[in-house]
Amino acid sequence: MSVSEAPPSTAHFDVLIVGAGISGIGAAHYLQSEHPQRSYAILETRGALGGTWDLFRYPGIRSDSDLHTFGYAFKPWEEEAIARGDKILTYLHETAAENGIDKKVRFHHTVRSAAWSSTEARWTVQVERTDTGERLSLSCAWLFCAGGYYRYDQGYTPLFEGTERFEGLIVHPQHWPEDLDYRGKRVVVIGSGATAVTLVPAMAGTAAHVTMLQRTPTYILPVPSTDKIAHLLRKVLGRHRGYAWTRRKNIAQQAAIWRFCQRFPRSARRLIRWVNTRRLPKGYPVEEHFDPPYDPWDQRMCVVPDGDLFDALSNRSASIVTDRIDTFTERGIRLSSGRELEADIIVTATGLNVQALGGIQLTVDGAKVHLPDRVAFKGMMLSGVPNFSFSVGYTNSSWTLKVGLLCEHFCRLLAYMDAHGHTICCPELSDADMPTRPLLDFEAGYIKRAIDHLPRQGTKEPWLMSMDYQADVKLLREDSVEDENLHFSCHTTAARAAHRLQETAQLGAPGLNAGKLRDVSER
Repeated sequence: MSVSEAPPSTAHFDVLIVGAGISGIGAAHYLQSEHPQRSYAILETRGALGGTWDLFRYPGIRSDSDLHTFGYAFKPWEEEAIARGDKILTYLHETAAENGIDKKVRFHHTVRSAAWSSTEARWTVQVERTDTGERLSLSCAWLFCAGGYYRYDQGYTPLFEGTERFEGLIVHPQHWPEDLDYRGKRVVVIGSGATAVTLVPAMAGTAAHVTMLQRTPTYILPVPSTDKIAHLLRKVLGRHRGYAWTRRKNIAQQAAIWRFCQRFPRSARRLIRWVNTRRLPKGYPVEEHFDPPYDPWDQRMCVVPDGDLFDALSNRSASIVTDRIDTFTERGIRLSSGRELEADIIVTATGLNVQALGGIQLTVDGAKVHLPDRVAFKGMMLSGVPNFSFSVGYTNSSWTLKVGLLCEHFCRLLAYMDAHGHTICCPELSDADMPTRPLLDFEAGYIKRAIDHLPRQGTKEPWLMSMDYQADVKLLREDSVEDENLHFSCHTTAARAAHRLQETAQLGAPGLNAGKLRDVSER
Protein backbone atom coordinates (compact mmCIF):
# COMPACT_ATOMS: atom_id res chain seq x y z
CA MET A 1 0.00 0.00 0.00
CA SER A 2 1.46 3.38 -0.94
CA VAL A 3 1.58 6.18 1.59
CA SER A 4 -1.10 8.12 -0.29
CA GLU A 5 -3.63 5.29 -0.39
CA ALA A 6 -6.42 4.99 2.12
CA PRO A 7 -6.46 2.05 4.48
CA PRO A 8 -9.55 -0.14 4.30
CA SER A 9 -12.60 1.48 5.89
CA THR A 10 -12.70 -1.31 8.44
CA ALA A 11 -9.04 -0.93 9.45
CA HIS A 12 -8.21 -1.09 13.15
CA PHE A 13 -4.96 0.11 14.70
CA ASP A 14 -3.51 -0.06 18.16
CA VAL A 15 -2.65 3.63 17.89
CA LEU A 16 -3.72 6.34 15.48
CA ILE A 17 -1.50 9.42 15.42
CA VAL A 18 -3.05 12.60 14.07
CA GLY A 19 -0.52 14.85 12.34
CA ALA A 20 2.75 14.17 10.50
CA GLY A 21 4.68 17.18 11.77
CA ILE A 22 7.55 17.26 14.22
CA SER A 23 5.37 15.91 17.06
CA GLY A 24 3.73 13.14 15.05
CA ILE A 25 7.00 11.88 13.59
CA GLY A 26 8.53 11.90 17.08
CA ALA A 27 5.56 10.02 18.54
CA ALA A 28 5.81 7.39 15.81
CA HIS A 29 9.52 6.87 16.45
CA TYR A 30 9.08 6.33 20.18
CA LEU A 31 6.06 4.08 19.66
CA GLN A 32 7.65 1.72 17.16
CA SER A 33 10.93 1.65 19.10
CA GLU A 34 9.34 0.76 22.44
CA HIS A 35 6.32 -1.18 21.16
CA PRO A 36 7.24 -2.71 17.78
CA GLN A 37 4.39 -5.20 18.07
CA ARG A 38 1.77 -2.44 18.01
CA SER A 39 0.13 -1.37 14.78
CA TYR A 40 -0.18 2.33 14.04
CA ALA A 41 -0.81 4.85 11.30
CA ILE A 42 -0.38 8.60 10.99
CA LEU A 43 -3.26 10.60 9.55
CA GLU A 44 -2.14 13.81 7.85
CA THR A 45 -4.51 16.39 6.38
CA ARG A 46 -2.04 17.78 3.92
CA GLY A 47 -0.21 16.04 1.08
CA ALA A 48 3.23 16.14 2.68
CA LEU A 49 4.84 15.53 6.03
CA GLY A 50 6.66 18.19 8.03
CA GLY A 51 3.77 20.18 9.48
CA THR A 52 4.77 23.79 10.10
CA TRP A 53 8.04 23.38 8.24
CA ASP A 54 6.30 22.29 5.07
CA LEU A 55 3.40 24.74 5.35
CA PHE A 56 5.28 28.00 5.82
CA ARG A 57 7.21 29.19 2.76
CA TYR A 58 7.81 32.87 3.48
CA PRO A 59 11.31 34.36 3.03
CA GLY A 60 13.83 33.52 5.72
CA ILE A 61 11.66 31.06 7.65
CA ARG A 62 13.74 29.51 10.42
CA SER A 63 13.52 28.20 13.95
CA ASP A 64 13.52 30.52 16.93
CA SER A 65 14.95 27.77 19.15
CA ASP A 66 18.33 26.11 18.81
CA LEU A 67 18.06 22.91 16.79
CA HIS A 68 20.15 20.90 19.25
CA THR A 69 17.14 21.00 21.58
CA PHE A 70 14.42 21.55 18.97
CA GLY A 71 15.67 18.45 17.16
CA TYR A 72 15.04 14.93 18.41
CA ALA A 73 17.12 13.39 21.18
CA PHE A 74 17.53 10.24 19.07
CA LYS A 75 18.79 11.94 15.88
CA PRO A 76 21.76 14.31 16.15
CA TRP A 77 21.44 17.73 14.55
CA GLU A 78 24.68 18.68 12.79
CA GLU A 79 23.92 21.96 11.04
CA GLU A 80 23.92 25.51 12.42
CA ALA A 81 22.11 26.02 15.73
CA ILE A 82 19.50 28.44 14.37
CA ALA A 83 18.48 26.85 11.09
CA ARG A 84 16.45 27.68 8.01
CA GLY A 85 13.13 25.98 7.43
CA ASP A 86 14.32 23.99 4.43
CA LYS A 87 17.06 22.34 6.51
CA ILE A 88 14.59 21.50 9.27
CA LEU A 89 12.25 19.97 6.70
CA THR A 90 15.08 17.88 5.27
CA TYR A 91 15.90 16.69 8.80
CA LEU A 92 12.27 15.62 9.35
CA HIS A 93 12.15 13.78 6.02
CA GLU A 94 15.39 11.98 6.88
CA THR A 95 14.04 10.99 10.30
CA ALA A 96 10.84 9.61 8.80
CA ALA A 97 12.64 7.73 6.00
CA GLU A 98 15.38 6.26 8.20
CA ASN A 99 12.81 4.76 10.55
CA GLY A 100 10.21 3.71 7.97
CA ILE A 101 7.76 6.21 9.45
CA ASP A 102 7.00 7.74 6.05
CA LYS A 103 5.40 4.45 5.01
CA LYS A 104 2.92 4.75 7.88
CA VAL A 105 1.57 8.14 6.82
CA ARG A 106 -1.90 8.39 5.24
CA PHE A 107 -1.86 11.74 3.43
CA HIS A 108 -4.97 13.84 2.69
CA HIS A 109 -6.74 12.30 5.70
CA THR A 110 -8.57 14.81 7.90
CA VAL A 111 -10.03 13.57 11.17
CA ARG A 112 -13.47 15.10 11.65
CA SER A 113 -14.59 13.33 14.81
CA ALA A 114 -13.71 10.49 17.15
CA ALA A 115 -16.15 8.54 19.33
CA TRP A 116 -15.04 6.44 22.29
CA SER A 117 -16.94 3.29 23.30
CA SER A 118 -16.23 1.88 26.76
CA THR A 119 -17.95 -1.39 25.92
CA GLU A 120 -15.64 -1.94 22.95
CA ALA A 121 -12.60 -0.14 24.41
CA ARG A 122 -11.93 1.62 21.15
CA TRP A 123 -12.20 4.89 19.29
CA THR A 124 -14.16 5.06 16.06
CA VAL A 125 -12.58 7.81 13.99
CA GLN A 126 -14.42 9.53 11.16
CA VAL A 127 -12.02 10.62 8.42
CA GLU A 128 -12.51 12.64 5.26
CA ARG A 129 -10.08 12.46 2.36
CA THR A 130 -9.27 15.99 1.26
CA ASP A 131 -8.23 14.86 -2.24
CA THR A 132 -11.25 12.71 -3.13
CA GLY A 133 -13.93 13.65 -0.60
CA GLU A 134 -14.25 9.99 0.41
CA ARG A 135 -15.41 9.31 3.98
CA LEU A 136 -13.70 6.59 6.03
CA SER A 137 -14.36 5.08 9.42
CA LEU A 138 -11.26 3.78 11.18
CA SER A 139 -10.86 2.48 14.71
CA CYS A 140 -8.08 2.37 17.26
CA ALA A 141 -7.39 1.45 20.86
CA TRP A 142 -5.53 4.75 21.47
CA LEU A 143 -5.81 8.14 19.79
CA PHE A 144 -2.72 10.38 19.92
CA CYS A 145 -3.31 13.94 18.76
CA ALA A 146 -0.05 15.46 17.47
CA GLY A 147 -1.55 18.08 15.17
CA GLY A 148 -0.09 21.16 16.81
CA TYR A 149 -2.12 24.05 18.15
CA TYR A 150 -3.13 26.27 15.23
CA ARG A 151 -5.28 26.15 12.11
CA TYR A 152 -3.32 25.33 8.96
CA ASP A 153 -6.00 26.59 6.59
CA GLN A 154 -6.34 30.09 8.01
CA GLY A 155 -3.98 32.57 9.66
CA TYR A 156 -5.12 35.37 11.94
CA THR A 157 -5.64 38.83 10.47
CA PRO A 158 -7.44 41.52 12.48
CA LEU A 159 -10.07 43.65 10.79
CA PHE A 160 -8.26 46.66 9.35
CA GLU A 161 -10.27 49.60 8.10
CA GLY A 162 -9.96 50.33 4.39
CA THR A 163 -8.19 47.19 3.17
CA GLU A 164 -10.36 47.17 0.06
CA ARG A 165 -8.95 50.57 -0.89
CA PHE A 166 -5.32 49.47 -0.97
CA GLU A 167 -4.10 49.17 -4.57
CA GLY A 168 -1.12 46.97 -3.76
CA LEU A 169 -0.89 43.37 -2.56
CA ILE A 170 -1.81 42.14 0.94
CA VAL A 171 -0.19 38.85 1.99
CA HIS A 172 -0.40 36.71 5.13
CA PRO A 173 2.84 34.74 5.79
CA GLN A 174 0.87 31.52 6.28
CA HIS A 175 -0.26 31.75 2.65
CA TRP A 176 2.82 33.13 0.91
CA PRO A 177 2.51 33.14 -2.91
CA GLU A 178 5.30 31.17 -4.57
CA ASP A 179 5.64 33.73 -7.35
CA LEU A 180 5.67 36.86 -5.16
CA ASP A 181 8.31 39.25 -6.52
CA TYR A 182 9.22 41.97 -4.03
CA ARG A 183 12.39 43.15 -5.72
CA GLY A 184 12.55 46.93 -5.61
CA LYS A 185 9.16 47.13 -3.84
CA ARG A 186 8.24 49.05 -0.72
CA VAL A 187 7.14 46.53 1.88
CA VAL A 188 5.36 47.07 5.21
CA VAL A 189 5.33 44.10 7.60
CA ILE A 190 2.63 44.45 10.26
CA GLY A 191 3.66 42.69 13.48
CA SER A 192 6.51 42.34 15.93
CA GLY A 193 6.65 38.62 16.68
CA ALA A 194 8.91 35.83 15.46
CA THR A 195 7.51 35.89 11.91
CA ALA A 196 7.96 39.64 11.52
CA VAL A 197 11.53 39.72 12.85
CA THR A 198 12.36 36.89 10.43
CA LEU A 199 10.73 38.46 7.39
CA VAL A 200 12.19 41.95 7.74
CA PRO A 201 15.92 41.10 7.45
CA ALA A 202 15.20 38.37 4.88
CA MET A 203 13.45 40.83 2.54
CA ALA A 204 15.65 43.84 3.29
CA GLY A 205 18.23 44.51 0.62
CA THR A 206 16.10 42.91 -2.09
CA ALA A 207 13.07 45.11 -1.49
CA ALA A 208 13.42 48.86 -1.95
CA HIS A 209 12.75 49.22 1.79
CA VAL A 210 11.07 47.15 4.50
CA THR A 211 9.19 48.73 7.41
CA MET A 212 8.21 46.72 10.46
CA LEU A 213 5.03 48.35 11.75
CA GLN A 214 4.38 47.33 15.34
CA ARG A 215 1.71 48.31 17.80
CA THR A 216 3.68 46.94 20.73
CA PRO A 217 7.44 46.22 20.90
CA THR A 218 8.80 42.74 21.58
CA TYR A 219 11.91 41.61 23.45
CA ILE A 220 14.48 40.74 20.78
CA LEU A 221 17.88 39.19 21.40
CA PRO A 222 20.69 38.49 18.94
CA VAL A 223 22.14 34.96 19.15
CA PRO A 224 24.93 33.24 17.21
CA SER A 225 23.60 31.09 14.38
CA THR A 226 26.50 28.65 14.93
CA ASP A 227 27.20 26.91 18.23
CA LYS A 228 30.99 26.65 18.43
CA ILE A 229 30.86 24.62 21.64
CA ALA A 230 28.61 22.08 19.90
CA HIS A 231 31.18 21.66 17.13
CA LEU A 232 33.94 21.21 19.70
CA LEU A 233 31.95 18.64 21.72
CA ARG A 234 31.15 16.65 18.58
CA LYS A 235 34.83 16.69 17.57
CA VAL A 236 36.03 15.59 21.03
CA LEU A 237 33.24 13.23 22.11
CA GLY A 238 31.89 11.97 18.82
CA ARG A 239 28.60 12.45 17.01
CA HIS A 240 26.12 11.04 19.52
CA ARG A 241 27.83 11.85 22.83
CA GLY A 242 28.73 15.32 21.62
CA TYR A 243 25.11 15.94 20.63
CA ALA A 244 23.83 14.67 23.98
CA TRP A 245 26.13 17.01 25.91
CA THR A 246 25.21 19.93 23.67
CA ARG A 247 21.54 19.31 24.44
CA ARG A 248 22.29 19.27 28.17
CA LYS A 249 24.23 22.50 27.89
CA ASN A 250 21.48 24.24 25.95
CA ILE A 251 18.69 22.94 28.17
CA ALA A 252 20.49 24.30 31.21
CA GLN A 253 21.16 27.59 29.44
CA GLN A 254 17.51 28.03 28.40
CA ALA A 255 16.29 27.25 31.91
CA ALA A 256 18.78 29.66 33.48
CA ILE A 257 17.75 32.53 31.20
CA TRP A 258 14.04 31.93 31.80
CA ARG A 259 14.45 31.69 35.58
CA PHE A 260 16.59 34.85 35.65
CA CYS A 261 13.88 36.71 33.72
CA GLN A 262 11.19 35.42 36.08
CA ARG A 263 13.07 36.24 39.29
CA PHE A 264 14.70 39.50 38.22
CA PRO A 265 12.51 41.02 35.50
CA ARG A 266 13.86 44.56 35.94
CA SER A 267 17.45 43.42 35.65
CA ALA A 268 16.58 41.26 32.64
CA ARG A 269 14.86 44.21 30.98
CA ARG A 270 17.91 46.44 31.52
CA LEU A 271 20.26 43.75 30.20
CA ILE A 272 18.21 43.20 27.05
CA ARG A 273 18.00 46.98 26.50
CA TRP A 274 21.79 47.22 26.84
CA VAL A 275 22.31 44.47 24.26
CA ASN A 276 19.88 46.15 21.85
CA THR A 277 21.58 49.54 22.27
CA ARG A 278 25.01 48.06 21.51
CA ARG A 279 23.74 46.55 18.24
CA LEU A 280 22.05 49.73 16.96
CA PRO A 281 23.45 53.03 15.68
CA LYS A 282 24.18 55.75 18.23
CA GLY A 283 21.10 57.77 19.02
CA TYR A 284 18.66 55.10 17.79
CA PRO A 285 15.31 55.43 19.66
CA VAL A 286 15.64 52.13 21.55
CA GLU A 287 13.09 53.08 24.19
CA GLU A 288 10.46 53.76 21.54
CA HIS A 289 10.89 50.57 19.54
CA PHE A 290 12.41 48.03 21.97
CA ASP A 291 10.65 48.64 25.29
CA PRO A 292 7.71 46.22 25.71
CA PRO A 293 5.06 47.07 28.34
CA TYR A 294 5.40 43.59 29.89
CA ASP A 295 8.19 41.67 31.62
CA PRO A 296 10.62 39.41 29.75
CA TRP A 297 9.10 35.98 28.97
CA ASP A 298 5.54 37.03 29.78
CA GLN A 299 5.41 36.46 26.03
CA ARG A 300 7.83 34.41 23.98
CA MET A 301 11.11 36.21 23.41
CA CYS A 302 12.28 36.62 19.81
CA VAL A 303 15.81 35.71 18.79
CA VAL A 304 17.56 36.94 15.66
CA PRO A 305 20.53 34.88 14.39
CA ASP A 306 23.74 36.89 14.27
CA GLY A 307 21.69 40.04 14.90
CA ASP A 308 20.44 40.17 11.29
CA LEU A 309 17.50 42.43 12.18
CA PHE A 310 19.81 44.92 13.90
CA ASP A 311 22.10 44.88 10.85
CA ALA A 312 19.18 45.70 8.54
CA LEU A 313 18.15 48.58 10.81
CA SER A 314 21.72 49.84 10.99
CA ASN A 315 22.27 49.92 7.23
CA ARG A 316 18.80 51.50 6.75
CA SER A 317 17.47 48.82 4.42
CA ALA A 318 14.77 48.35 7.06
CA SER A 319 13.12 50.48 9.73
CA ILE A 320 10.70 50.12 12.64
CA VAL A 321 7.62 52.24 13.23
CA THR A 322 5.74 51.94 16.52
CA ASP A 323 2.21 53.26 16.09
CA ARG A 324 -1.39 52.20 15.60
CA ILE A 325 -3.17 51.73 12.28
CA ASP A 326 -5.94 54.21 11.52
CA THR A 327 -6.83 52.92 8.06
CA PHE A 328 -5.45 51.44 4.89
CA THR A 329 -5.33 53.88 2.00
CA GLU A 330 -4.86 53.53 -1.74
CA ARG A 331 -1.10 53.94 -1.34
CA GLY A 332 -0.42 52.29 2.01
CA ILE A 333 -1.34 52.74 5.68
CA ARG A 334 -2.33 55.88 7.55
CA LEU A 335 -1.35 55.75 11.23
CA SER A 336 -3.02 57.18 14.30
CA SER A 337 -0.29 59.82 14.44
CA GLY A 338 -1.35 61.05 10.99
CA ARG A 339 1.74 59.69 9.25
CA GLU A 340 1.24 57.62 6.11
CA LEU A 341 3.43 54.65 5.21
CA GLU A 342 3.52 54.10 1.46
CA ALA A 343 3.72 50.49 0.35
CA ASP A 344 3.50 48.25 -2.68
CA ILE A 345 3.14 45.11 -0.55
CA ILE A 346 1.69 44.80 2.96
CA VAL A 347 2.46 41.62 4.92
CA THR A 348 0.11 40.89 7.81
CA ALA A 349 2.40 38.98 10.18
CA THR A 350 -0.36 39.21 12.77
CA GLY A 351 -0.39 35.72 14.15
CA LEU A 352 -2.14 32.37 14.20
CA ASN A 353 -5.60 31.03 14.88
CA VAL A 354 -5.30 28.54 17.73
CA GLN A 355 -7.26 25.35 17.24
CA ALA A 356 -7.36 22.75 20.00
CA LEU A 357 -6.83 19.12 18.97
CA GLY A 358 -7.00 19.99 15.28
CA GLY A 359 -10.70 20.79 15.58
CA ILE A 360 -11.62 17.15 16.19
CA GLN A 361 -14.98 16.68 17.92
CA LEU A 362 -14.61 14.03 20.63
CA THR A 363 -17.41 12.05 22.21
CA VAL A 364 -17.22 9.57 25.08
CA ASP A 365 -19.98 6.97 25.24
CA GLY A 366 -22.26 9.25 23.27
CA ALA A 367 -21.59 12.45 25.24
CA LYS A 368 -19.77 15.32 23.53
CA VAL A 369 -16.50 16.38 25.13
CA HIS A 370 -16.60 20.11 25.92
CA LEU A 371 -12.93 20.98 26.18
CA PRO A 372 -13.23 23.90 28.66
CA ASP A 373 -14.81 21.44 31.11
CA ARG A 374 -11.77 19.14 30.98
CA VAL A 375 -8.50 19.40 32.87
CA ALA A 376 -5.14 18.37 31.44
CA PHE A 377 -3.47 15.42 33.21
CA LYS A 378 0.36 15.56 33.14
CA GLY A 379 0.01 17.88 30.16
CA MET A 380 -0.86 14.95 27.89
CA MET A 381 -4.34 13.55 28.68
CA LEU A 382 -7.78 14.95 29.49
CA SER A 383 -9.94 14.25 32.52
CA GLY A 384 -12.78 11.88 31.72
CA VAL A 385 -11.44 10.98 28.24
CA PRO A 386 -10.12 7.39 28.05
CA ASN A 387 -7.21 6.20 25.91
CA PHE A 388 -6.52 9.65 24.50
CA SER A 389 -3.29 11.62 24.50
CA PHE A 390 -2.17 14.91 22.99
CA SER A 391 1.10 16.78 22.66
CA VAL A 392 1.78 20.43 23.41
CA GLY A 393 5.37 21.59 23.70
CA TYR A 394 7.01 24.29 25.77
CA THR A 395 6.28 27.98 25.27
CA ASN A 396 9.41 29.05 27.17
CA SER A 397 11.86 26.62 25.58
CA SER A 398 12.18 24.27 22.62
CA TRP A 399 8.84 22.70 21.70
CA THR A 400 10.29 19.25 21.10
CA LEU A 401 11.84 18.89 24.56
CA LYS A 402 8.38 18.52 26.07
CA VAL A 403 7.03 16.40 23.22
CA GLY A 404 9.87 13.90 23.66
CA LEU A 405 9.10 13.47 27.35
CA LEU A 406 5.37 13.07 26.64
CA CYS A 407 6.08 10.35 24.08
CA GLU A 408 8.38 8.53 26.50
CA HIS A 409 5.70 8.59 29.18
CA PHE A 410 3.03 7.45 26.72
CA CYS A 411 5.14 4.40 25.87
CA ARG A 412 5.72 3.67 29.57
CA LEU A 413 1.98 3.90 30.12
CA LEU A 414 1.29 1.36 27.38
CA ALA A 415 3.88 -1.01 28.85
CA TYR A 416 2.29 -0.69 32.30
CA MET A 417 -1.13 -1.51 30.88
CA ASP A 418 0.25 -4.55 29.06
CA ALA A 419 1.94 -5.82 32.22
CA HIS A 420 -1.25 -5.53 34.27
CA GLY A 421 -3.78 -6.64 31.67
CA HIS A 422 -5.48 -3.25 31.35
CA THR A 423 -7.13 -2.06 28.15
CA ILE A 424 -8.66 1.21 29.37
CA CYS A 425 -6.93 4.13 31.03
CA CYS A 426 -8.70 7.33 32.05
CA PRO A 427 -7.66 10.31 34.21
CA GLU A 428 -10.32 11.42 36.69
CA LEU A 429 -10.22 14.28 39.16
CA SER A 430 -9.97 12.98 42.70
CA ASP A 431 -10.80 16.48 43.95
CA ALA A 432 -13.82 17.77 42.06
CA ASP A 433 -13.48 21.14 43.81
CA MET A 434 -9.88 21.75 42.74
CA PRO A 435 -9.54 25.28 41.34
CA THR A 436 -8.54 25.51 37.69
CA ARG A 437 -6.93 28.14 35.51
CA PRO A 438 -6.19 28.59 31.78
CA LEU A 439 -4.24 25.79 30.11
CA LEU A 440 -1.30 28.04 29.24
CA ASP A 441 0.06 30.80 31.49
CA PHE A 442 1.09 32.83 28.49
CA GLU A 443 0.19 36.37 27.43
CA ALA A 444 0.60 35.98 23.66
CA GLY A 445 -2.35 37.36 21.71
CA TYR A 446 -3.04 34.13 19.82
CA ILE A 447 -3.33 32.26 23.13
CA LYS A 448 -5.51 34.89 24.81
CA ARG A 449 -7.93 34.90 21.85
CA ALA A 450 -8.53 31.15 22.20
CA ILE A 451 -8.10 30.51 25.92
CA ASP A 452 -11.84 30.08 26.59
CA HIS A 453 -12.01 27.26 24.04
CA LEU A 454 -9.13 25.25 25.49
CA PRO A 455 -9.01 22.70 28.32
CA ARG A 456 -7.96 23.91 31.76
CA GLN A 457 -5.12 23.08 34.12
CA GLY A 458 -5.20 22.63 37.88
CA THR A 459 -3.14 24.07 40.71
CA LYS A 460 -1.03 21.02 41.59
CA GLU A 461 0.52 17.96 39.99
CA PRO A 462 -0.46 15.97 38.06
CA TRP A 463 -2.94 18.56 36.79
CA LEU A 464 -0.36 21.26 36.08
CA MET A 465 0.65 22.21 32.54
CA SER A 466 4.31 22.32 33.46
CA MET A 467 6.79 24.47 31.54
CA ASP A 468 9.77 23.24 33.58
CA TYR A 469 11.89 20.64 31.80
CA GLN A 470 13.61 19.28 34.93
CA ALA A 471 10.29 18.94 36.74
CA ASP A 472 8.89 17.11 33.73
CA VAL A 473 11.90 14.78 33.59
CA LYS A 474 11.04 13.68 37.13
CA LEU A 475 7.28 13.45 36.50
CA LEU A 476 7.25 11.92 33.03
CA ARG A 477 10.49 9.95 32.82
CA GLU A 478 11.39 8.95 36.39
CA ASP A 479 8.21 8.82 38.50
CA SER A 480 5.82 5.88 38.44
CA VAL A 481 3.03 5.70 35.88
CA GLU A 482 0.64 4.86 38.71
CA ASP A 483 -1.34 7.79 40.08
CA GLU A 484 -4.45 8.02 42.23
CA ASN A 485 -6.04 10.17 39.53
CA LEU A 486 -5.42 7.62 36.79
CA HIS A 487 -7.88 4.74 36.62
CA PHE A 488 -7.36 1.50 34.75
CA SER A 489 -9.76 -1.28 33.78
CA CYS A 490 -10.31 -4.12 31.37
CA HIS A 491 -12.92 -3.50 28.70
CA THR A 492 -14.78 -6.74 29.44
CA THR A 493 -15.35 -5.50 33.00
CA ALA A 494 -16.36 -2.09 31.71
CA ALA A 495 -18.80 -3.69 29.26
CA ARG A 496 -20.47 -5.68 32.04
CA ALA A 497 -20.65 -2.54 34.18
CA ALA A 498 -22.21 -0.52 31.38
CA HIS A 499 -24.78 -3.25 30.80
CA ARG A 500 -25.66 -3.30 34.50
CA LEU A 501 -26.05 0.47 34.49
CA GLN A 502 -28.30 0.30 31.46
CA GLU A 503 -30.50 -2.31 33.15
CA THR A 504 -30.66 -0.23 36.31
CA ALA A 505 -31.59 2.90 34.34
CA GLN A 506 -34.38 0.99 32.58
CA LEU A 507 -35.75 0.01 36.00
CA GLY A 508 -35.81 3.68 36.93
CA ALA A 509 -33.49 3.42 39.92
CA PRO A 510 -32.71 6.93 41.25
CA GLY A 511 -29.25 8.38 41.78
CA LEU A 512 -27.32 6.42 39.15
CA ASN A 513 -25.80 8.00 36.08
CA ALA A 514 -22.91 7.54 33.71
CA GLY A 515 -20.60 9.21 36.21
CA LYS A 516 -20.91 6.07 38.41
CA LEU A 517 -19.42 3.81 35.74
CA ARG A 518 -15.93 3.79 37.23
CA ASP A 519 -17.15 2.88 40.73
CA VAL A 520 -19.19 -0.02 39.40
CA SER A 521 -16.53 -1.34 37.04
CA GLU A 522 -13.94 -1.50 39.79
CA ARG A 523 -15.97 -3.84 41.98
